[in-house]
Amino acid sequence: MDSKTKELVQAALFLAIGLIVPYIFHTTGIPGQVFLPMHIPVLLCGFILGGRYGLLVGFITPFLNSLLTGMPPMYPGAVAMGFELATYGFIAGYMYRRRKNNLIISLITAMIIGRIVLGIANYILFFVAGNKYLLSIFIASSFIKPIWGIIIQLILIPVIMKFLKNQAI
Repeated sequence: MDSKTKELVQAALFLAIGLIVPYIFHTTGIPGQVFLPMHIPVLLCGFILGGRYGLLVGFITPFLNSLLTGMPPMYPGAVAMGFELATYGFIAGYMYRRRKNNLIISLITAMIIGRIVLGIANYILFFVAGNKYLLSIFIASSFIKPIWGIIIQLILIPVIMKFLKNQAI
């Protein structure tokens, strides 16, 4: 199998994981807004396959989830998340693979920039709908409510990456 085909198959696998894990969360009643089940496969995709694939998988994943399961709602949820996750995937891949930065630095940078992009997207989408998007809402929804998901990402992604590096994927 040539390298492009292998990368496409791996990207499809990350996309599938990004659909299956949130579905399991939603059907079992585990709140996705708290544990962020779409984020991990997108971040891993960026780290493993690079920014291009991370961006693509990150952008597509929330839209497919919305279309297939209704979660997140398409507007503004999936639209804003599409930009957020695309940013996560791109920044993770760019920082780690292209710039050769440390995994933790790349991860934290991707998470912060992605949340800033989410805040900007939500501000624009809420404004277009005639609603206000306050800084307090941004802080609560981006940093306080998902704190467990953030902690899980900071622990699980380095562990998975170390395991995969030892397996020489």
